[in-house]
Amino acid sequence: MGAYGLQTHIWSNNWRSVLLMAGFPVLLVLVEYALFLLYAGFAGIGAKGYDGDAGMFVWAGDMLVQSWPFAIVGALIWFAIAYFFYQAIIDAATGAHPVTRQQEPKLYNLLENLCISRGITMPTLRIMETDAMNAFATGLHKGQYSITVTRGIMNSLNDDEMEAVLGHELTHIRNSDVRLMVIAVVFVGIFSFVGQMVFRGLWYSGGAPRRSSSRDRDSGGGIAIIAALVMIAVAYGLAIVIRFALSRNREYLADAGSVELTKNPDAMISALQKISGHSNINAPSEVREMFLDNEASDFDSLFATHPPIQKRIEALVKYAGGHVAEPAPAGPWSGQPPPDAAPKRGPWG
Repeated sequence: MGAYGLQTHIWSNNWRSVLLMAGFPVLLVLVEYALFLLYAGFAGIGAKGYDGDAGMFVWAGDMLVQSWPFAIVGALIWFAIAYFFYQAIIDAATGAHPVTRQQEPKLYNLLENLCISRGITMPTLRIMETDAMNAFATGLHKGQYSITVTRGIMNSLNDDEMEAVLGHELTHIRNSDVRLMVIAVVFVGIFSFVGQMVFRGLWYSGGAPRRSSSRDRDSGGGIAIIAALVMIAVAYGLAIVIRFALSRNREYLADAGSVELTKNPDAMISALQKISGHSNINAPSEVREMFLDNEASDFDSLFATHPPIQKRIEALVKYAGGHVAEPAPAGPWSGQPPPDAAPKRGPWG
């Protein structure tokens, strides 16, 4: 059954997200088995009563049965670390810092008014000192939520556009997008770490199996090694696809939520026009997937984390009744308004 209305779209996407997240434990077990198989292939280890590669597959299965509880405990420890330190890690990666009402009163008041209008707890405000134009939200539960904006976006948007951007990020919080994205990023971090360690190890070792004796060398193991590498690559690839699937459609929903909060689709359209082409930030890919726009993936493909800005604008025009105006030039305020600009300007320039 199709979803009708913003709220049912949110429910539908959340349900699909739960199903996607359920696949992560399966991938964890797959990677663990692949690592045992890879070790067996390189070391020439097999099960008694089996010759060559078949014994290696059996041995890897036996080791998986014995060790999977330890893998689950390790994953839980990984989550515990991320739960308490994820914001500090993100701040270190992006250079963001928290600000108060006294430091940024106009920005703070805009966000506070949006929160009051919907009875939402005020999230922490953070700023990245960069000329790029972007924003993102983080957090796992009430009291931890945070919205980060760049200095560049503050210097380029007027009041209405800035309010639309804050409404977009606030909608990610209202829809629990940020919680799911943080969890997904933490899960994929496991597969990223394992995949990089395995393939870097193969690269620096020359990719050649090292066996302890000529008997082990004669026993083969090439099939086991290839199978293990394929499993690791598939698990890593599927984890990335799952993480991307959790973010793509949510950007449309967050745009719609911003319009629902501000009642101003034109402001969201204008903000997206100004941001387009000016949002690139040197940050880890996992963090960029949380951004308002991810320039590194502005093509419409399986691996795109965000829909193209043009498609988002088209959706706002079609479904929210917005109007596309000539895009205003982005960048720091020059001191003189363009000839066709309205006399009033916001506090961000």
